[in-house]
Amino acid sequence: MASQTGEDLRELDSRQEPRLIKSLEMVAPGTALREGIDNVLHAKTGGLIIIGDPDDLAFLYSGGIKVDVDYSPALLYQVAKMDGAIVLNANCTKIVWTNVQLMPDPTILSLETGTRHRTAERVSKQTDALVIALSQRREVVSLYVDGGKYILADIPVVLAKANQAHATLDKYRTRLDQVSTRLTALEFEGGATLHDVLTVLQRAELVTRMAVEIERYIVELGTEGRLIEMQLDETMVSVSSDKAALVHDYITDDSEEAFAGALDQFARLAHQDLLDFGRLAELLGYDRKLNTLDYPVSPRGYRILGRIPRLPKLVVAEIVREFGRLDEMLGASDAELEMVEGVGEIRAKDIREGLRRLQEINLVDRYLQT
Repeated sequence: MASQTGEDLRELDSRQEPRLIKSLEMVAPGTALREGIDNVLHAKTGGLIIIGDPDDLAFLYSGGIKVDVDYSPALLYQVAKMDGAIVLNANCTKIVWTNVQLMPDPTILSLETGTRHRTAERVSKQTDALVIALSQRREVVSLYVDGGKYILADIPVVLAKANQAHATLDKYRTRLDQVSTRLTALEFEGGATLHDVLTVLQRAELVTRMAVEIERYIVELGTEGRLIEMQLDETMVSVSSDKAALVHDYITDDSEEAFAGALDQFARLAHQDLLDFGRLAELLGYDRKLNTLDYPVSPRGYRILGRIPRLPKLVVAEIVREFGRLDEMLGASDAELEMVEGVGEIRAKDIREGLRRLQEINLVDRYLQT
């Protein structure tokens, strides 16, 4: 199977589409459909496979043989020897039609040169079907979804890209941990600025986006991507929860509606806007013209309290609601802490001990990073 080339820039953009991700799952290594496709490729037969509701696609058919039999990789290989397209039902459990001549609208623009690929592109633009074109000569698999095209790369090529991306992600995660450790120390000392907060938030979002890209590689790798998936899970531990807690700590309007809206807007930010601290400050409710380097801020305490073992989120919310800010909570007496709903004497001691350990661990981490 040929590797992906630079000429297909649309393919890279298309990978962000949820429908294409679902399509990649259907043809990933380890699936019955991929086994059938590989059999056809190795035999140098070529073919055109349409996956969707056969009745919805019927207006495209000209001739063909209705077989309506259970799908199997061996049977797909056999029917691919005939001319014409193969029609599978939406979940690929049935081979419904074989040897079908497809007649899509010829006025639909297609940039493809070969007849098979031109037909595939037009069918994908005219219907909701997933269209798979198997090149007889080059042994290339092309997926067409909603008019977009994606060429499947060789598994070793995808695996190499995934490993390289994960190595880069590791470096970004290390840097995220460094700036996060620094912010935690400044929070305990009462010296955090908006710039410190936005630095961590920006890094957390960059790490999240890199992880999403690796997840797409994992989808394409199928059973070959299990090790990468395990590594990714370990690398991304606590990133999402810490990012959410950070927004909760510093957003000016701490309502659930504003919090959810801010998280959604961060995820949708263009890469260029993600590098603009003025824009990031604006999403948290601050004036984008602020000098973030000199603007002092104080956390509510969600992020630090969230790192204390066995402390429920509801209790964290009650503590924040009671004291308002982390420095107020740190300055509270044991009796005041015990009075918070859901805390009590034993949990108050656990919280004090947890905060002490966090400060000690943070000091050690900062020392090791210098």
